[in-house]
Amino acid sequence: MASPSTYRLSCSIPGHEMDVRGLAAAVFPEGGFVSVSRDRSARVWAPNLSETRGYTEMHCMNGHTNFVSCVCIIAPNETYPRGLIATGGNDNIICVFSLDRPDPMFTLTGHKNTVCTLSAGKFGTLLSGSWDTTAKVWLSDKCMMTLQGHTAAVWAVVILPEQGLMLTGSADKTVKLWKAGRCERTYSGHEDCVRGLAVVSDVEFLSCSNDASIRRWMVTGECVQVYYSHTNYIYSLSVFPNGQDFVSTGEDRTVRIWKNGECAQTIRLPTQSVWCCCVLPNGDIAVGASDGIIRVFTEKDERVASAQDLQAFEDELSKATIDPKTGDLGDIKPEELPGREHLDEPGNRDGQTRLIKEGNNVEAYQWSMSEGRWMKIGDVVGGSSKDSSKRVMYEGKEYDFVFTIDVNEGGPSMKLPYNVADDPWLAAHNFLQKNDLNPMFLDQVANFIIENTKGHTLGPAPASAVDPFTGSGRYIPGAADERPGFGADPFTGAGRYIPGSGSTGTTPAGVADPFTGRNAYSSAALQKSVTNIYFPKMDGVFFEQANPTQIFAKLRELNGSAPEDHRLNDTVLSNLEKLLLSISDCKSPDQPTADQISILWRTSHWPEDIVFPVLDILRLAVRHPEVNAQLCGGTEGASLCNLLLGLMSPQGRPANQMLALRTFCNCFSGSHGRSLLLSQREAVLSRAADLRSVCNKNIHVALATLVLNYAGILHGRPSEIEAKAQCLSVASSALEVVQDKEAVFRLLVALGTTVAGDSTAKDLARSLGVNSQITKYAGVSDPAKVGECCRLVMDELQ
Repeated sequence: MASPSTYRLSCSIPGHEMDVRGLAAAVFPEGGFVSVSRDRSARVWAPNLSETRGYTEMHCMNGHTNFVSCVCIIAPNETYPRGLIATGGNDNIICVFSLDRPDPMFTLTGHKNTVCTLSAGKFGTLLSGSWDTTAKVWLSDKCMMTLQGHTAAVWAVVILPEQGLMLTGSADKTVKLWKAGRCERTYSGHEDCVRGLAVVSDVEFLSCSNDASIRRWMVTGECVQVYYSHTNYIYSLSVFPNGQDFVSTGEDRTVRIWKNGECAQTIRLPTQSVWCCCVLPNGDIAVGASDGIIRVFTEKDERVASAQDLQAFEDELSKATIDPKTGDLGDIKPEELPGREHLDEPGNRDGQTRLIKEGNNVEAYQWSMSEGRWMKIGDVVGGSSKDSSKRVMYEGKEYDFVFTIDVNEGGPSMKLPYNVADDPWLAAHNFLQKNDLNPMFLDQVANFIIENTKGHTLGPAPASAVDPFTGSGRYIPGAADERPGFGADPFTGAGRYIPGSGSTGTTPAGVADPFTGRNAYSSAALQKSVTNIYFPKMDGVFFEQANPTQIFAKLRELNGSAPEDHRLNDTVLSNLEKLLLSISDCKSPDQPTADQISILWRTSHWPEDIVFPVLDILRLAVRHPEVNAQLCGGTEGASLCNLLLGLMSPQGRPANQMLALRTFCNCFSGSHGRSLLLSQREAVLSRAADLRSVCNKNIHVALATLVLNYAGILHGRPSEIEAKAQCLSVASSALEVVQDKEAVFRLLVALGTTVAGDSTAKDLARSLGVNSQITKYAGVSDPAKVGECCRLVMDELQ
């Protein structure tokens, strides 16, 4: 009788016509699973009710126009109590299926190359990875955000149990941790493409690679263990319910079961590529491979296959052809191998391999601890025999074929190495990526390989073929003393002005304004009222306070020391002074002239060390309708945006960073500015988010105000979910580092405004873990508005 810790074949499931590339345990039917294949189909398998073993095809789904590469299950909800099935394919799309129809409910488009990995999280969140080097976060039928940072194909993705944490593994040899759409950490250690990821616990995960290793990582960044046993690419991982033991599969024809940190069992299959595996709820293991067969292995005696089926599996295994260059057999010298008598001696571990010489052939055997005998696993060909002389050497390795490819007539030729045992599409992908060629040629190159290797067995002579392409005054924001007025300038000794000091931005006056303190409100009164005075906040928050006298005094002083080619004459200075006075006094009858606006624009390009008083004038000026229209409209708007984004560089000067942020905030006061900032939203918010790590509370308040103004203009626009996703991402990332309570308050209002009245945005906020992230502010009582607003946001997300 077999040991209870030994897995044996339970059943073999034919049905797919080509490689089985992905498997996932199903929510429904109970005990079932879903498979996807290169035959362009996805199939649901249900356990046989009349037998203790075996599965029956329950449902077949079609919707892809090319190979299906991956699958995952979206958890059940009230609308879909059986859950949904998501599949990704070489047609660059994701299909989402229900269990009551064969065609997709909807498709997700946006990736520019093969979708090769999927993972589902809470609240219907879906994470996808693609050969286009990106991962995307989806909610329902919309893309919420794109994760950019890898430099090669994203082969593996997984959503961690802690809300908001996601992992991506790439052909660039790294794993990246993402939170709320931003990269938090990069894990380096693998020496080749990362092909698979699996969650161990809230704080640990596994990765596997083409370097034939598996690594166990702490989320905090430490690699705590490296596992070696596979002898070729490792494609997939699946963790047992105990959260410690796991299964792996790879290009060495094996399934390996890992227990207590060691490879406890090796199961060889009669096919080269073992693409995927998943642990089923009953502890059995489903495995998909390149022969199109799904095999289920079990450690329960009652589910082990019949003696007849076990013998058939063993016979099939014994007839397999093994290329030692893709397995663990090493360099073989047949003349030095022992004969059959070598099998009289028992093995000392499960999966141990021995080679014997049988006549002119080399046979491979594997020791089965459960059976207490050697089992033939195939005939070995292509070793260090005369066959090897027919192989072609390329970059230090031998190949069955090395094709010469000419992409352009007269251009340099490229080499495409290939072994018969290789996957044609993987070889084609690697060739295109290595030579920086358009991935649209993938099918063309793969089909070229298939066509020109038909009928060849391992170790043929290289063939000539048709080329598939050719046919042939310094102020210090955040300083301890921020009172308006004069102080000692550390550079000139003259009085200094502090731009915007004492000002955290204003809103149109109203009753109980929590931003300005005007008509101060009572928290006790708020508690008695059912009215939420905080959000949604759709009118902008602007930075309006200024001391024109001090601003112009500093401008005149710096002009005296400005480079000759930037120095302003008295006429120009006079025009700037008139402009400053007219925009600072709302009762002034004077209107900005075109000449004054032109002077302001030219002066805003002063050197970065002296430009800050000009930026303060610009910050005030864009509130005026005439200036807003001229500087934010048309091509001038793009130029203004580029100027401010350049000043907001993380390596820039804090004063310029803050004033650029405040200028963007004030641009929202006019229709031209709002249109400009909506069109430039991705770039503006991305650059603003980079400033969250700057230790300066004035910058943090300006950053929070910018996010709030974006949230306000997006409110009531359910179609702008990707823009709202960016607001949620920037706000949540900023909340992790800001300390100033006013900045925290404005970010909370931004969150509340983003999710208010938008169920999709609420679902996304929940999936990003916003609720748990802001809990710490619920008890803040000084100022009371922080705790009150936080609790209201949390109520929205219940």
